[in-house]
Formats: sequence, structure tokens, C-alpha cells
Amino acid sequence: MGEVAVNGLGPIMAADPVDDEVLLNGSTSDTKENVEGLVNGVVELTERVKRRAKRPSKFMTKELSRANSDTQVIAPLRALKNSRKSRNGFGRGLPKKGGAGGKGTWGALGSELAEEELDGAIDSNDPNYDESNPEHRDFKLKVINLDRSDEDLQKQISSLVAEYFDHGDTQETCLALEELQVSTRAHLLLVTAVELAMDHKPSHREMTSVLLADLYCHLLFEPHYAKGYDVLIKNLSDLVLDTPDAPIILGNFIARSIADDCIPPKFLQSYKGKVDCEHAVVTLARSDSLLSMRHGLVRLDNVWGVGGGTRPVKYLVKKMALLLEEYLSSSDIAEAARCLQELEVPHFHHELVYEAVVMTLEKMDERTSKMMCDLLESLYRAVIITPNQMKAGFFRVYEDMPQICVDVPPAYSLLERFVMQCLAARVIGEDVVKKLPVRGRKRFVSEGDGGRVKDDAYF
Repeated sequence: MGEVAVNGLGPIMAADPVDDEVLLNGSTSDTKENVEGLVNGVVELTERVKRRAKRPSKFMTKELSRANSDTQVIAPLRALKNSRKSRNGFGRGLPKKGGAGGKGTWGALGSELAEEELDGAIDSNDPNYDESNPEHRDFKLKVINLDRSDEDLQKQISSLVAEYFDHGDTQETCLALEELQVSTRAHLLLVTAVELAMDHKPSHREMTSVLLADLYCHLLFEPHYAKGYDVLIKNLSDLVLDTPDAPIILGNFIARSIADDCIPPKFLQSYKGKVDCEHAVVTLARSDSLLSMRHGLVRLDNVWGVGGGTRPVKYLVKKMALLLEEYLSSSDIAEAARCLQELEVPHFHHELVYEAVVMTLEKMDERTSKMMCDLLESLYRAVIITPNQMKAGFFRVYEDMPQICVDVPPAYSLLERFVMQCLAARVIGEDVVKKLPVRGRKRFVSEGDGGRVKDDAYF
């Protein structure tokens, strides 16, 4: 038997040579093809086999026969209904789109990252419209002038320094200031930071001094410090209007910069005999006195004081006790509130409540009880002392009652009256009253008094 190569159908086994015309579709009316070039038993088709698009539901075989010969050509065709292979005989047998096509499919992996090729400009209402893509929109380039006025630049610096007061990260602030590109006007950094610190607390002034020291050799150099302080000294007459202590504060900043080796001590000597403004004289005298004191450079590290919770607990307790003693003498609630806020320890305000209650128990008089209740009420209404801090202070007194009762025998009855007085002023709630400790034991007048309880009333 020889082999017949049918284009697109693979080898076809043939027993004998075939005629020029062979029926391929099993009927006389179907398409016929010319078979030529029989060489060594190999038949090659010179033209493409044409057949109709059919969807057979089972395997079919085609018989190629010749009338006066025993030669038969059998061509098996895979014609399943759902077959993915090409029907024209030229396909590779691979699924469409790599197996990622068809209805209800997500597409090939990573196809969503490929850029779609769009023909021309598309409508802005099209879901595929991308406004950021330059190819999809018309735009014009404009030259932006980066030159900013000193006022605009100082506003940007002020916002960054105000954020620094919240987070305290000098490195992050330095990176943000570098983006402003103020190399030619770097002295405005010092001017703006010092002016802003004058309106803030001593702890913020300490943070400003640390920031100015960390900016040395990065954004600020010695000429920038000298020029910045010179501008501030000349503007003291205006700064005093908003901050009366501006000369003293500026003198502290200059002395601190000298201690941090940002500017040399000769900076002060250059102003001797050249200053007529009285405020500038006070500033220079303040800086000179701080630097001239014994171990002045070391002490200037705390020129603004140790602020906030960094101070020892004993120091804060002592300050709060003195605050209460001064309040009992002056009866000035506003001054007491100001002194409490200057301590900058809102998390430690329960100590003031504790000291106020204990002082009320130790004094044992109605005046102290009323004044302390008024002070706590005022601080509570102004939200200087939060409800949690108020509760914590009273609960601390409850826990220490056994020790307090040793020095003040009627402490339990005094505490009960003061708690009820604070409840009437709405300083504390019912939950604090419910946890009020009771007297441990009852004391009788004598053995034969008939059970009469001793009265500890002192009011």
C-alpha cells in the first residue's frame, strides 16, 4: 500500500493508484479535487481541499474509491460537536486566546496591566477614558514662576514648624523644609521659627532651639544665623506689641545658639555701642548675662526649663501643693488654672485632685472645703481636668484612707461630706459616690452608753 498526502488531512492510506478525480464528501454532487503527481506511491494535492462547514455529531469516515479498481482511500475525521480544533484542517489545535477567551472569562493572567491601543481620541464619557493620559486630552504647557514673596514663603515655613510642634521629628521637618528650596533666603527659616515660638509655650521654644541646632550645616549656616538674628533684633519694636517678653525670649534664643556652636560669641561683641533701641539693649544684655554666668554654656541646655512629663514626679507634686496653698491664700481661681496649665502635664492632673481632697481632710474647716470644691468645679467646667482624671484622684484618696485616718481620725466622715458637696456641684458622678469607703468600725462613748455612736462632727 502506498501513502497519499492530502493537504490538511494528513497521510491517507491507499491500496492502489487513484484516478485524477476523487470524491471527498461521499456524494457525486460534492466538491472534487484533482490529485496529481503520483511519485513512489505518494499522492500530493495541488489545491486546497474545499469542504462545507458542517457540525457532525459523530465520527464519520470518507471513502475515496474508483469505479473500476479495488483501491480505497479511508480518511478519518475528528468531527465532534464541541471540538475546539479548526474545521478547515489548518489549525494547530490550540484553544483561542490561550484559553483565556470566551464568554464569562476573566482573560489571560496579567492582561489587565497591558495598555489598550485606542484609535484616536475617545469621548470623555467613555468608561475607558483616561484624563491623565496625554493622548486622550488636549492640554497646554505654561511656564510657572517659582519666585515667591517673603510673606508666602514664611507662611509655608510657619505651617511646617507648627506641624513640628505636634510630632517633634526634626528629620522629617528638615526634609520638608528642603523641598521649599530656600537656599538664598534661608535666614527666613530662623526668623519665622523664632517668631512663631514666641507665641507658644516654653516647651515649644525648647523644641525650636533643638530644630535650629539640627539644621546647622544642612539648611542653615553661620551667616544665616547672624542675618536672621539681626532681622529679629531690628524688628523687636514690633514683636513687643504682640509678645511683651520678646526681648528676654530673643536673648535666650541667641545665647542658646551660641551654646550650640551655631554662631560665635563675637556675634554679641559686634553690637556693642551700635544699638540705640532699648529692647535690643535688653536682648543683648540678657544673652551676655546667660553666657557670663558660671557654667553658663552647660546651664543653657535648660534655658527654657524642663517641660512636661520629663520633670521628676516629686517636683510636680511639690508644685501642685504650692499651687493649692497659694490658692487658699489668694482665692484666685484664674491664677491657679494658669499655673496648672503651665506645668504641661494633663496626664498628671489627678495628682491635683488628690492633693486638694487630702488638704481638705487635713484642714478640717468649712472654708477650705468650699474653696476646694469651687476650684475643682471651675477646672472641671473648663475641661482643664477631665472626668477620668477627676475620678482617678478621688479613687486614689479612697485607697489611701487607712493611712490618712491615722493622722486625721474623722477622715471618713469628712470625706463623705466633701464627696456629697462635690456631687451637688456635679463635679463627680454617682459611680464615684457608690465606691465611697465606709468606716471600718464603730466607736462608742463608753461601755454603758447604751450603744450611742460617737459624733465626729467638726463643722
